[in-house]
Amino acid sequence: MLLPIRWLKDYIDTQKNGKELADGLTLSGSHVESIDSMDKGVEGVVVGKIMDIVKHPDADKLVICKVDIKTVVLDIVTGAKNIKIGDYVPVATVGSILPGDIKIEKTNFRGVDSFGMLCSLKELGFNENVISKEMKEGIFILDKEYPLGTDIIDAINLDDEVIEFEITPNRPDCLSMMGMARETAASFELDLKEPEIKLNGVDDISDYVKDIKIESENCNRYYAKVVKDVIIKDSPMWMQMRLMEAGIRPINNIVDITNFVMLEFGEPLHAFDLEKINGKKIIIRQAKAGETLISLDGETRKLDEEDLVIADEKNPIAIAGVMGGFDSEITKDTSLILIEGANFNPKSVRLTSKKLALRSEASNRFEKGLDPNLCKPAVDRVCQLIELTDSGTVIASNIDRYEEVREEERISLRPERANKLLGLEIDVDTMIKYLNLLGLKSVYKEGLIYTTVPTRRMDISIEADLIEEIGRLYGFHNIESKALVGELTRGLKPMSKTIEDKAKDILLGIGYNEVMTYSFISPKTYDKINIDKSSSLREYIKIINPLGEDFSIMRTTLIPTMMDLFSRNYNRSVKNAFAFELGNIFIPKNLPIEELPKEKKILSIGFYGDKDFYFLKETVEKVLNKMGIINIEYKREEDDPVFHPGRTAKVIAEGINIGTIGEVYVDVCENYDIKSKVYIGQLDFGKIIELSNFERKHKSLPKYPSTSRDIAVVLDEDILFGDIKKLILKHGKGLIEDIKLFDIYRGDQIQENMKSVALSINYRSYERTLKDKEVEEIQSLIVEDLENTFDAKLRS
Repeated sequence: MLLPIRWLKDYIDTQKNGKELADGLTLSGSHVESIDSMDKGVEGVVVGKIMDIVKHPDADKLVICKVDIKTVVLDIVTGAKNIKIGDYVPVATVGSILPGDIKIEKTNFRGVDSFGMLCSLKELGFNENVISKEMKEGIFILDKEYPLGTDIIDAINLDDEVIEFEITPNRPDCLSMMGMARETAASFELDLKEPEIKLNGVDDISDYVKDIKIESENCNRYYAKVVKDVIIKDSPMWMQMRLMEAGIRPINNIVDITNFVMLEFGEPLHAFDLEKINGKKIIIRQAKAGETLISLDGETRKLDEEDLVIADEKNPIAIAGVMGGFDSEITKDTSLILIEGANFNPKSVRLTSKKLALRSEASNRFEKGLDPNLCKPAVDRVCQLIELTDSGTVIASNIDRYEEVREEERISLRPERANKLLGLEIDVDTMIKYLNLLGLKSVYKEGLIYTTVPTRRMDISIEADLIEEIGRLYGFHNIESKALVGELTRGLKPMSKTIEDKAKDILLGIGYNEVMTYSFISPKTYDKINIDKSSSLREYIKIINPLGEDFSIMRTTLIPTMMDLFSRNYNRSVKNAFAFELGNIFIPKNLPIEELPKEKKILSIGFYGDKDFYFLKETVEKVLNKMGIINIEYKREEDDPVFHPGRTAKVIAEGINIGTIGEVYVDVCENYDIKSKVYIGQLDFGKIIELSNFERKHKSLPKYPSTSRDIAVVLDEDILFGDIKKLILKHGKGLIEDIKLFDIYRGDQIQENMKSVALSINYRSYERTLKDKEVEEIQSLIVEDLENTFDAKLRS
């Protein structure tokens, strides 16, 4: 919402500048996006009058203008086609500055010196999108005589500022100049000056319109007036400037007036060429299947029964709340018009607008919900401006179809409740003052404040809404921070959340970064990670109304989002990346889905760079050990298509499979344009929570020394360290304290498909000092069993 300050000052009397107004409105709850100056840095541009025009002696498309700027008559060469003798124009003299810090200098055009430049609106800094077609194609011709030499900033009020607001969906009343004027008046305690609407009018509307019927529940009100003897012309320059400052392109006087009032009151309006309406009847109905309409933008729109239309006896003439029809638009030959002010169902407008991919200023307002009581004053204001600009003769009567009239609501407010919620001690008189400033007429009676809520404030329906209004005018920034009170402030964090936080702290301490990714992914990602067509992972939930194909299904694995993240970082020359995510996957209980899916919390850990598989394994063990999960095993995984066979393992904790870790298969990495090795682990965090044990048993420090023995054996490449460890512990008699794998060797002295494994076995008794003989007996049994079980050969 663009708010020109000069326009705002039509309704309030203030000398505050844009920054002061923006600061005050921000503190009272409005969201300011930006403040923009209309002069765009223009300096030295003045009003000039074209005294003479002659052809350039050596250029067919150029002319030489003699331009009087009071102090001197300048020769200026231009190629503009829309100028004539006597026109008043903006003149950028030598030394002037234009937007973009462009400095004007004397220029020679084929032997003729030019001492300045005649300016278009674009050259004065206006956005091309808001410049009318006539003005876009030539020099900006001023609409009246100005004192020569007047600074153009003063002449056309370019010293104005425009504040851009972000209007929240619950405040459609603020999508208007009057709405923001009310907010400003309340925020600064100023008087509000509303437009006084007075009409003259002749004849009776029944002479021009036979009937108006509402045949759909999606139209709440339809108010219409007729104007005859219409003269189509340019709207006054002041109105064009107001529209351009507010982001609207001027078209002609009738269209400009309807747009002006839409911005002023917040009520979208439309003018039909009444002579193009079949049967002189207006019918508001649902479209028929297969009906089409050429909209004002020239596109043919295919409609169905879900779309609300304005129709005549034969065909649709407008898409209700979205856009008018081409066949009934205002043209230069129009002389009789019907002005529509209507109120439509927000959902109907939103669905139609989205389906047709057709957004407009009208649909943007209607889909948020508007006050039906705006229709009459807005249409009457249009008629008033038509009279004031000598654009036509207004017909005295009107047609108003309005059955379910929206009435003002009365809400009671407990002052003590307001103070308790806000944490303040505001007296009743001050509360009533704030509410009245906002146009919420309030009185105090028998301990309660009774507030009458105007129909435009559709966001206010309960006591808490009134308390919020009091709070924002008092200023939430003025409310001191206080400790919370109540039962909820003494709650304990759930154990599951405590475990999550602990896991995050551990991973952050190791050096990983926490990431959060979208739960919606593309079905194509399953192809990128080599998931088989028959895999249960492809049994996913499809989104009915997705943002796009890339976000069209709910994920059943976190691997694609982690790979997407690594791909972006790798291709931005990030050499090492370490990330983890605690996120949900969504497993449907049946397809098509009939009930909510099962959500599983998954811990995804991954990295690429200078670390290997064993770093990932160590990470997992650190996390699990800190959770009190000690008994961890790994089983080789050969069948997972995402991971490299032989470099992938299932993680078994306390005998339960809780996930998989491994090196991502090279084909998958290539699909993501990653040329580095990637390691990822996915763990079922729900099972980790179930297995977590934070009970700690302490034992005294050992009194007796330990002893260790190293052993190196050659065995088959496929034999896992975990299996070797199990065999060793079987013979330990409770005396083996630790087993460490300190070397794996493959080389010339070792046969193909074999490996040399070196282990250090640490022995200790907590009851006595061990003797060499009993340790050697255990060591011999271990070697013998290794030879028998794994066909291992002891290395000397």
